[in-house]
Amino acid sequence: MSDVTVDLDDRHVATVEIHRPPANYFDAALIAALADAYEALDADPGCRAIVLCSEGRHFCAGANLGSPGSPADEPRSLYRQALRLFASATPVVAAVQGAAVGGGLGLALSADFRVASPGSRFSANFARLGFHHGFALTVTLPALTGNQTALDLLLTGRRVPGEEALTLGLCDRLAEDGEVRAGAMALAGELAGSAPLAVRSIRETLRAGLVERVEAALEREASEQDRLRASDDFREGVAASLERRTPRFQGT
Repeated sequence: MSDVTVDLDDRHVATVEIHRPPANYFDAALIAALADAYEALDADPGCRAIVLCSEGRHFCAGANLGSPGSPADEPRSLYRQALRLFASATPVVAAVQGAAVGGGLGLALSADFRVASPGSRFSANFARLGFHHGFALTVTLPALTGNQTALDLLLTGRRVPGEEALTLGLCDRLAEDGEVRAGAMALAGELAGSAPLAVRSIRETLRAGLVERVEAALEREASEQDRLRASDDFREGVAASLERRTPRFQGT
């Protein structure tokens, strides 16, 4: 099975699914496959909305920082593909079961809407790894939560459960645990039931300038990730995460 599959139903809703369970870690190739799927569906008049979902326990835990050749080593190649997601013309609903962590949170926030459950959790855990955030969270997170809450989430790296995520604006609807995908399909069905030309036009108006802002943010994020990747704190943060212990940062 491919790491990304696409299924378009008779309600004009496409399911784009990631198949790297249980954590669904991404790399540039996977994000490129998602972008390819989005672009193909943009060109298909039979598609009016997309549900982005993942196989297994978690939506996405971002990059696997403990593996050799992690996307953290070359963020620009990953972010060139990520930018294509933001340039898509079709509205996207992310079904966030389990964890959306680090870059996985960035992927979830690249969608127009998110459906989660009380058991979902969201975390921008970069500072807990001694790292700078990425995947355009500079743009998307403050837009949803406000700047002060974004600062809280980015500097503390704390986990936000589904019910708080709804209050903060990280997700748009809550479904019962185990029913997140069904909830996302229901919302996508509502979008697909509206006039498709009007939906695309309204969405384009509200997202005016977004791709340009995201592109600038990704460049800044990649530069800071390059710089901090060489720090002792980053090495300590990754080691502590893998060893499931509290990191001992020295500011070097």
